[in-house]
Amino acid sequence: MNCAVLALASLLALPASADDSLEPLADLLQGQQGNAGLGLVTRMEPSPYRDAGSRGDIVPLYLYEGERFFLHANRGGLKLINSGGHRVDVFAAQRLEGFPTDWHPASLAGMHMRSTGLDAGLSYHYTQPWGTVQADLQRDVTSTSSGSELRLGYSYDWRSGPWTLRPSLSLSWRDARLNNYYYGVRPSEATAERPTYAPGGGVNTSLGLYGTYDYSTHWRLLGGVSATVLNRQIADSPIVQKRVLPSVYVGAVYDFGGHEHEWAEPGSPISFKLLYGKATDDGCHLIKILTAQCLSTASVNPTSITSLQVGKLFEKNFNGWPVDLMGYVGLTHHDDHGLQANGLQLDLFMKLFYSGFSWSDRVKTRFGFGAGVSVARRAPYIEVSSQAILGRPTSHVLQYLEPTLDVSLGDLIGVRSLKETYIGLGVAHRSGIVGVSRMLGNVNGGSNYIYTYVEKAL
Repeated sequence: MNCAVLALASLLALPASADDSLEPLADLLQGQQGNAGLGLVTRMEPSPYRDAGSRGDIVPLYLYEGERFFLHANRGGLKLINSGGHRVDVFAAQRLEGFPTDWHPASLAGMHMRSTGLDAGLSYHYTQPWGTVQADLQRDVTSTSSGSELRLGYSYDWRSGPWTLRPSLSLSWRDARLNNYYYGVRPSEATAERPTYAPGGGVNTSLGLYGTYDYSTHWRLLGGVSATVLNRQIADSPIVQKRVLPSVYVGAVYDFGGHEHEWAEPGSPISFKLLYGKATDDGCHLIKILTAQCLSTASVNPTSITSLQVGKLFEKNFNGWPVDLMGYVGLTHHDDHGLQANGLQLDLFMKLFYSGFSWSDRVKTRFGFGAGVSVARRAPYIEVSSQAILGRPTSHVLQYLEPTLDVSLGDLIGVRSLKETYIGLGVAHRSGIVGVSRMLGNVNGGSNYIYTYVEKAL
């Protein structure tokens, strides 16, 4: 199995606007612990809401498959059982349903915003040569809808050379709270053209055909089509325009490959990084920082971060280059200096380190660039304030980018025991994808923190 297939599983988990398509096979990298990948999928589909037209969406694919932990784009969790064709997971998943965030059609004017939520649940897979059956039970845990959903699905993988095709069928039973929240009309929202309506519970049906193509050793191309049939009660809502919602998916993923040997090798070092940084002013974006056009931090309403990151080597001399590949988990504390309540942030990312500078044999120097996902308990003040000025939404979940430059402290002061201790400068960057990713809250903007750090491999 390869990361492309895992990416396809993530693609199958991408929800249509009215119904999360069931992920028919979550554990497609069984036996390749430490596998990771990054990619993007674009999705075109009609909105289920009346007069909202069609829209495109970009879904970043943050992928990791470990022995116990997995991350599949907007879904992550722990494997409780994984043997003999049976797999049981406990997971959290971002539900990507809700009203358009960039504009409200006339049919939704005056209605309270219906937002994305976070579900927690339990999943069971049974995999045999004839295919995979799956059952998911999940419930909103953020009091967004307080609704629950039970999904049953079947999928089958057909492989030939570089091609993989997967037909998939799923049934989704959604309770009244879930459907009433996203497709109902409350009494306070009713008008002459939009009467009060509560669709109640019902079953949606989804059918899909997805595929991957191995373009090269690491690059995989993705594609697919699907159709979700809404239950009659949802389709009869005065704010719903269509009962059948087709979707088209196109994307690509970069497969870093399986590196179980690097993680499991006895004595394999763990890297600990401690950093402290301050927010930049609005307009001091990442490109300006990297090109040294803006290196100052905010003087008005300053905020700061303190973070501890733990990293593990995925591959040394990646592709034969002077490049190391690392995976990191970071926990960041935001000190918003009384401007709002402080908060915590979890960062999960892959990072490449280039050390092939001509002087690195004397003073080892590394340029690093990390990319992944950042989940904040609350949006940092710098994001809240800048988005409020523009009248745009914030998001707890954003993409995370981290460029750094550091040198070996041991080489600088001539102490061999500190050879793998590094001091340096970096940027912690959170952002959306120019407002076109529902998974990232359709955020156009974000935050930058310039920081100093020390990193030690033990």
